[in-house]
Formats: sequence, C-alpha cells, structure tokens
Amino acid sequence: MIIHSAQFIGSFPSNHKMPKANKPEFAFIGRSNVGKSSLINMLTNRTKLAKTSSTPGKTQMINQFIINEEWHIIDLPGYGFAKLSKKHRESLKKMIANYLKERESLITTFVLLDARHSLQKVDEDFLIWLGQTGLPFSIVLTKTDKLKQQDLSKQIKHFNATLSEYWDPLPPFFSSSALRKRGQNEILAYINSLIKG
Repeated sequence: MIIHSAQFIGSFPSNHKMPKANKPEFAFIGRSNVGKSSLINMLTNRTKLAKTSSTPGKTQMINQFIINEEWHIIDLPGYGFAKLSKKHRESLKKMIANYLKERESLITTFVLLDARHSLQKVDEDFLIWLGQTGLPFSIVLTKTDKLKQQDLSKQIKHFNATLSEYWDPLPPFFSSSALRKRGQNEILAYINSLIKG
C-alpha cells in the first residue's frame, strides 16, 4: 500500500463525539511512551502527523486521521500511566473501552509492546480483556532497533510463549522500528488485506 495522503481530522473526548463511522478504522494503543506516535508517523511517511512527546501520557483524547481518503488511523490514549489521578485513569479507561466495543467501523486494534521489556501485567490484562470481549487485535513490537538481533529473537520467543498460554493460534504479530522503518510494509499490507476483505 502506498500512502498518498494523511490528514489529522480531530481529537474527540468520546466515541459519540466522533464523526459518523463511515470508513474502516484501525486503532493503535499501548502503554504510555511505547512509541505509538512515532509508529503512526513512520507508517504514513510523515514526521509530524501524530504529535510525539517525551512526556508519557500526552495523548488523552481519541485522535483520528484520514489516510488516502479511504480509511482511518485512530490514536488512542496510552494505558497504565500511573501519574494520572485514579479518577482520570478510570475516565480514560472507560473512554477507550467504549470506543473499542461500540465503534462499528473499527476493523482491528494494534496493541503496541516495547521490545526492550518483557510483557507487563498491564499489557497482559489489556490483551486478555480484548480476548474476553471478542475484539480482534494484532501485536506490534516497537523500538526493535534498540536490541541486537539475538536479543530481539529471544524477546519474540518470550512474547510468543507468554501469549500462547491464552491464544491458539496467536494473533498477528509484527516487529517494527520507527527509526529504521522496519515493519512498515508488513503492517500496511495487512491493513490493506483487511480493507479489501
């Protein structure tokens, strides 16, 4: 898939405030500071489409982008950001859950995991919730350029072994690096295959 155009539509406090769901949507989510904005920019060949920040927890609304005038990228707030108040965390959790469960045009959710760390409990809990809710998802390892190939292979085995306790077969799995554009073609080809059915 070639990206001809990518534009920011807006930030929304809830699914119900978003424009009518009339095009396929692909959501991206992960723990705060997992490299979500960098991945979105890499996939779309843009440098500033999604705003990157060194401050975790920056995204606190549902950000919507239109790609090739045909489909949407949805940038969801990160989960597990401890510095927010409990009330604020619960509010974000509810907003994310409502979007994922109610948005009719959502095709799949890409859950981002930092390749440098083992699977965190907050990631595991979120993935299990997706599975129990019956929501399709894929996994994207980010920041793989930070690891040597041998260490990356070990991490991939670790993730596969952990996730195979819950899923058989495993959900689609991608390795990515925003810096080296690793995984760009594979992820876009997968999105294209889902759009075309």
